Amino acid sequence: MRIFTAPLTAFMLGTFMVPEGASAEKPTATKEDKAEGLKIAKTYDKRNQGFKDEVATLKMTLTNANGESTERAMRMWTYEVIDDKRGDKSILVFDTPRDVKGTALLSHAHHVDPDDQWLFLPALKRIKRIASANKSGPFVGSEFAYEDITSSDIEKFDWYYLRTENLDGQECYVLKRIPLYENSGYTKQISWIDTKHYRLQKVDYYDRKDSLLKTLRMKGYKLYKDKFWRAETWEMTNHQSKKSTVLAYTSRELSTGLEEDEFTKGRLKSYGRG
Repeated sequence: MRIFTAPLTAFMLGTFMVPEGASAEKPTATKEDKAEGLKIAKTYDKRNQGFKDEVATLKMTLTNANGESTERAMRMWTYEVIDDKRGDKSILVFDTPRDVKGTALLSHAHHVDPDDQWLFLPALKRIKRIASANKSGPFVGSEFAYEDITSSDIEKFDWYYLRTENLDGQECYVLKRIPLYENSGYTKQISWIDTKHYRLQKVDYYDRKDSLLKTLRMKGYKLYKDKFWRAETWEMTNHQSKKSTVLAYTSRELSTGLEEDEFTKGRLKSYGRG
């Protein structure tokens, strides 16, 4: 893993505490803030390159405002694409419960252009393309939106360095990223990335009214292939609806030898059928 020297701006500003849920943005962002934010984002992105592919099984737990929970089992395949224009490709398939069994989502991320997504609905035996205008909607009733589960290519955002602060005992860069793609459900996202390993720790999502909508917490990081850090648990909390969704990885393997031609619309039904 490369050694990266922390930005001079971070040392000049120092580390300070900000109340939970507060974005504590500067009144006016400078060119230096933008350059610093992009620099950190690029380093974070580079630290995650080279894994080739990933195969995983997950458990999704949905909890409503009354504290009642339901569980779903899923499988996920990801293929890394290192290209100037295209992003990673992924397939997510539900195995349980019965009402969503076989539902499969194919995502082709792009650096600048809108991502392509297709949903296979086994009850209808057909594939539905997810329109760009609908990607801010919830994915199969969870607190994750369609746009949350495609790769967040750094070219899709304007990045701004806000500050460096301590989060749960870890010094973190706090960055603001503003979506550049049309029809995003968010005006901005505030991200915490630890300064030691460049691991994403937390994201606050602000809705189109610029109010805090959701918070994602990444927990239980493990190191794979002596290089790639992966969070074993993703916790998404909706502050407005009081609902939450937890994604817990039950198994994960990197660099398994997947081929890009396995991630096509024509293959989506076969994944959904198991």
